[in-house]
Amino acid sequence: MIDREAKRAGFDAVAVTSPDAIPLAPARLRQFVSDGFHGSMEWIAETLERRGSPSVLWPDVRSIIVLAMNYGPQSDPREVLSRRDRAAISVYAQNRDYHDIIKGRLKEMAGRIVSRAGGDVKVFVDTAPVMEKPLAEAAGIGWQGKHTNLVSREYGSWLFLGSIFTTAEIEPDADEADHCGSCRACLDACPTAAFPTPYRLDARRCISYLTIENKEPIPHEFREAIGNRVYGCDDCLAACPWNKFAQQASEARLVARDELREPALAELLKLDDAAFRKLFSGSPVKRIGRDRFLRNVLIAAGNSGDLALVPSCRDLRGDASPLVRGAAVWALSRLDPTFFHDAVGLAMKGETDETVLAEWRVATKTTPEGLPA
Repeated sequence: MIDREAKRAGFDAVAVTSPDAIPLAPARLRQFVSDGFHGSMEWIAETLERRGSPSVLWPDVRSIIVLAMNYGPQSDPREVLSRRDRAAISVYAQNRDYHDIIKGRLKEMAGRIVSRAGGDVKVFVDTAPVMEKPLAEAAGIGWQGKHTNLVSREYGSWLFLGSIFTTAEIEPDADEADHCGSCRACLDACPTAAFPTPYRLDARRCISYLTIENKEPIPHEFREAIGNRVYGCDDCLAACPWNKFAQQASEARLVARDELREPALAELLKLDDAAFRKLFSGSPVKRIGRDRFLRNVLIAAGNSGDLALVPSCRDLRGDASPLVRGAAVWALSRLDPTFFHDAVGLAMKGETDETVLAEWRVATKTTPEGLPA
């Protein structure tokens, strides 16, 4: 029944595990937080106990149904990285927010399960404190690769995950073995060396973290490596050899919107808040807000070498957001360095935000007093 209902709800894979099937996960999670690898994602530390054990999250759970949906892209998402006048948006964010897609379908499926088998259910997508990747491995859908993401022999690294917790006793499926072998393609593909060892991720160095979760200016040491990635990074996923078995997502709602596949940096730099909300309506990108997104776009502009972007970057020096103003300074320092030495005094006059002033000082090699270093 579960297989049939999962297919009916649009899922590509389904399997069952028990709430005690991930005994090593709590200690690994504690180590992740202890090492500071979670960065500013304090909710991970705050939900450590519930996140590490399904039975702590919901004591009545007896079985966990893990579901996966293929979102395989139409082409290699890394192709856009060579087109520096274009923006690279992570595959999963190029259409409707997958949380909305999956949660609605999980509720639909859970309702049918209850109507036929009874019991209580709870549905979760990855916004809840559930370790879905270890659970998916325990259920046999795939295994956690060296890039810490789930890998499937049928769908490669392109799977959305969701889970249904139920009080019903359901026979669990066998877990999946690790098939990475000696391969380290995903580790070598990371532009910022975010994997200190295989199977461990330092989020503080990850481009997805830096462009999405990070609310501060992007550290200088990572800016060049970010290239034209303005929301997330698919490099480690796309490098996985198991992707050769993955098929393009078949459902129209999971196919990228044309305007989000490779948008022009020149157009993105013009976005005010209203235009940003309209363009990314229904997309996960909308959640980070216009200012954080423009910060990312300006980093991409600084890496583009495209002098046609200079006027827009100059305009954004006067933006209301210090985050945007600071990134605009860095972009201009890369695109038009002679401009600074002619206009540094005028540009810094009236600026009060210390993070923006710091960007000016680095870009123009001036002292805190605004004098040449």
